[in-house]
Amino acid sequence: MRSSHITPGVCGAEGRALAGFVAACTVAVIAVSAFGAPQAGNLLELTFARMDKAAATFKGLTAGIRQLSHTEVVDTNDIEEGTIAVKRVKAKDTRILIKFTKPDTKFYYIGEGKAWSYNPKSQEAQEADLGKSKDLVNQFMLLAFGSNSAELKSAYSVKLGGPDVVNGENTTRLEMVPKSEEILKHVKRCDMWIAETGLTVQQKFFETGGDYVLATYSQVTLAPNLPESAVKLEIPKGIKVTKIK
Repeated sequence: MRSSHITPGVCGAEGRALAGFVAACTVAVIAVSAFGAPQAGNLLELTFARMDKAAATFKGLTAGIRQLSHTEVVDTNDIEEGTIAVKRVKAKDTRILIKFTKPDTKFYYIGEGKAWSYNPKSQEAQEADLGKSKDLVNQFMLLAFGSNSAELKSAYSVKLGGPDVVNGENTTRLEMVPKSEEILKHVKRCDMWIAETGLTVQQKFFETGGDYVLATYSQVTLAPNLPESAVKLEIPKGIKVTKIK
């Protein structure tokens, strides 16, 4: 996985990968004809309404994830595939566990004020305390699942990208520019593809120098009773844990 540079205070190859996860959860789009579609303003408001409806009852989900990390200077794409589980325990307490299985097994977790990565192959794990970056992390988390339109508009300048299709599903693409100068140092823009269910099915984070991370979700399944074990990272005893400050 290409190193990402999204969250400050995290360094090292695996640490930057963890930063990309925090952002992206970071994460093929086919443009479709707008014939018969609502006017731009109406489509944007309709998309917000769908998001608000989904957010009102959101408690958790599971999905497949395919993450493409593009490095512009050498024109390479690193692709990882796996699964993601998301559980909203309460307001401002969302926990996410990603398990990549291709090409290698890696785990990324964020929740309870911390972020973790674990690489079984290297027998190493990293832990980052998000305390000082909590506000920034909360803004990144708005780009995950279950956020409403008011929360997004408070942290991002949002405009309509247009109707698209992702994995055969009709979506609306939103283009969002962070209002925070600190976040702008790491992410210049984020696009989100919102399905008719109001859930995010794809995200694209534009970084500096033409680099980007594209995360596509498949088989998105709402799981209101998702057990906490589904978003718990189990690290075997004896694994070396490096704390990132």
